[in-house]
Amino acid sequence: MATRYKIPGVYIEELSKFPPSVAEVETAIPAFIGYTEKAEKNNVSLINVPTRITSLMEYEQYYGHADKETGISVNITDTYDIYGKITRVVTAPKPASKSRYLMYYSLQMYFSNGGDTCYIISVGNYSGGTPIKSDLGTNGGLAILEKEDEPTLIVFPDASGISTAADFYDLYKEALIQCNNLQDRFTIIDTFNQVSGFAETLRTNFNLDTNYLKYGAVYYPWLKTTLPYIYDDCDVSISHTEETPPSRTINYDACKLNDSEIVTNTELYKLIKLELGKLMVILPPSAAVAGIYVRVDRTRGVWKAPANIDVMQVLGPDKKVTNNEQENLNVHSTGKSINAIRSFSGKGTLIWGARTLAGNDNEWRYISVRRFFNMVKESVKKSAGWAVFEPNDANTWNKVQGMIEGYLYQKWQEGALQGAKPDNAFFVKVGLGLTMTQQDVLEGRMIVEIGMAVLRPAEFIIFKFTLQMIES
Repeated sequence: MATRYKIPGVYIEELSKFPPSVAEVETAIPAFIGYTEKAEKNNVSLINVPTRITSLMEYEQYYGHADKETGISVNITDTYDIYGKITRVVTAPKPASKSRYLMYYSLQMYFSNGGDTCYIISVGNYSGGTPIKSDLGTNGGLAILEKEDEPTLIVFPDASGISTAADFYDLYKEALIQCNNLQDRFTIIDTFNQVSGFAETLRTNFNLDTNYLKYGAVYYPWLKTTLPYIYDDCDVSISHTEETPPSRTINYDACKLNDSEIVTNTELYKLIKLELGKLMVILPPSAAVAGIYVRVDRTRGVWKAPANIDVMQVLGPDKKVTNNEQENLNVHSTGKSINAIRSFSGKGTLIWGARTLAGNDNEWRYISVRRFFNMVKESVKKSAGWAVFEPNDANTWNKVQGMIEGYLYQKWQEGALQGAKPDNAFFVKVGLGLTMTQQDVLEGRMIVEIGMAVLRPAEFIIFKFTLQMIES
């Protein structure tokens, strides 16, 4: 209401000449849904409670550590030559069976690759033995995540432990459906297994259309990390064999690493620990990829494709992907692209793909394009809240238009939008007869049209060489 003046005198009013501004939302805040050793903060349970953390130390404080491996064994073989000189060989074979709970190791990879703020949704502890889809999906952790506004990435570290491919991919389909409904988040997807035909199994099970597939990206293969397995000495079995000439073998009863006879033998204990330290965890790549998303968004911007980026704390991919193999993964007749992670001499292990599952769609083919649109839509939506119930007239329209144009101009200056001039990079339209009819105005609808020429990655760099003939 206009100010009413009742007393003679001089009055000063401050007039705002600047339009409202857009406050940009965070682009890379993952939500990790899975199982934890514990879930407690200040004696209050955190089971099925989304909790924001910023470091691995904070995770350990509330959620504990990894599920300790119980299938680890060590073989010690002592061989004597004819002079009585001993040769000792200590080996620690890969465990035949490993824990299916990978949340803790995944958080280690996330923070090692540039991650910071994230959400943890613990759906239970390690007592069940096997992750269950209903705990993680729309009947469990995913349904709880839907109520949270801040997370922008969905990661399931324990999904690989689900027993069937159908349940595994159904879980990710539920995540893609949530992304489509909310339009403010993106799903990072692992592969169910790495056996022959895994790509066909994946493409068959993702029987969704582009409206859903554009909200997710798949990465293959798994990663050989530099993270050692976590175990208790009392759970490590020791087999000690002594071979003496000519061929007599003495097999001692199996004991444990915490046995006093081994612990007091400092040299032997160190040898065993050295071999056990060579057992490295193999992990699905989604958590490391989430950390890389955070790193790229922070250093380059969400419009930079998260590809040709090195993966930290890894020895390399668990499977080698050749050029011929990647052709079928990256570009396929179904359009369902799978991003390869590859090792290159002198460069290390790199993410070598930048496509969403909608790999043949000209609009939503690239991860960076989809996530940039997510950011702009969510930022504009939240910043335009002031206009609700304002007069639906030219004054309000101009303010909204100025607010959005100012924001997109800034993005153009930062290099997120293509075009030599702002007019080539974006447009914002609002007005009667332009985006709205008189009926729209009468019914309280203010319609704004926004167009953006989003920067796309140069996926294929082509150099054409010609042998030039001498002319003189």
